[in-house]
Amino acid sequence: MTSVPMPIPSRTQYVLDAIKHRILTGRLTPGQALVETELAAQFGVSKTPVREALKTLAGTGLVVMSQYKGVTVRMVDADMAREVYDVRLLLEPEAVKRAVHRGASLDAARDALTRAAAATDTAERSLANRDFHRALYLPCGNPLLGRMLDEVRDQAALVSAVAWAASPSWEREAGEHHEILRLALAGDADGAARALHSHIASFVDRAFPQAADQEGQQ
Repeated sequence: MTSVPMPIPSRTQYVLDAIKHRILTGRLTPGQALVETELAAQFGVSKTPVREALKTLAGTGLVVMSQYKGVTVRMVDADMAREVYDVRLLLEPEAVKRAVHRGASLDAARDALTRAAAATDTAERSLANRDFHRALYLPCGNPLLGRMLDEVRDQAALVSAVAWAASPSWEREAGEHHEILRLALAGDADGAARALHSHIASFVDRAFPQAADQEGQQ
């Protein structure tokens, strides 16, 4: 690929977005090694923006940095799914309930559903679905709560991508999204929160039944 002159921050963002897209589409699979020199050659940049992009991805939980194994795409298993979705179950329904109580605008959530329906690949659909959830919880009135949920967004998207690759279920989830939004638009904060809790729990139960079994044993 021919190198395109651009500021270092732009190069880093370009590499970051490209690697993230490859992970969420399954082109880079869980456990796969990410070699700086190879990625730099593919994207036509130096190793510096690649290194910075990988650091950012490690911070969001999409890749793992190891002294011995180098950088790899994070593995997705029942334990990882349970950890990520447990946080969401604890925090996200409450955040959405507060957002509805505050009468927050839900236009961004509606737009995200439109983009998800028009998506042409898993990454686009995953990112649009992620934006839908964020548009519901972000206006909760508690910036710290919003940031805590933001921290697990990429990991939740990775779980979804892996689960969809094994058993596509986005049509069912799209219907659940529309029901959550309908309740929220109607001002039914408790109903929207319950529907969201059921949506999150049922997804991980279907995709990673081992996680549900482990939860029941604790």
